[in-house]
Amino acid sequence: MRVLLLLAALILALPAAADPAAWALLREGGKIVLIRHAVTDPGVGDPPGFRLTTCSTQRNLSPAGHKQAERLGAAFRAQRVPVARVLASPWCRCVDTARIAFGGSTLEPALGNLFTHSQNTAQQQAAFKVLARTPPRDGNLILVTHGATIAAFTGINPSTAETVFGNLDKDGRFVVAGRITVPD
Repeated sequence: MRVLLLLAALILALPAAADPAAWALLREGGKIVLIRHAVTDPGVGDPPGFRLTTCSTQRNLSPAGHKQAERLGAAFRAQRVPVARVLASPWCRCVDTARIAFGGSTLEPALGNLFTHSQNTAQQQAAFKVLARTPPRDGNLILVTHGATIAAFTGINPSTAETVFGNLDKDGRFVVAGRITVPD
């Protein structure tokens, strides 16, 4: 019994749960990889009067979110997923997820939070299509953003730190090739 409990604990400690085929697709490179930021302090949305330039005014990663972002980055490294470029929403929880998981990012307004700024949906969808039109050849394009933003781009509302990846088809629609969830 003790051996079974130890084995179960080791399995639960693995960096990420996913179909091996999903990891194989990511190792090929050339994918657009959308990642929802890691778990935050409890609440919905940001406090009234928050400022993008001041993290203390926003809803930020919780200690569990820091660990989740660490596991996400460890999973990508363990699976040898090539990363060509990392872009993040200007919200601190996305910037922090990208920094912890991948070592940093470049801010990209097209990845901004559509949960509280749904009036920007059409503009951000158009900008996303420009970003995703030409996938990188030397790795994957990592886009760290928000659940509502990923839903607007793909129709999928992911869990925290969940990865949704694929490419645009000839008509500019995002075609999902796979999903990866980092276990708690």
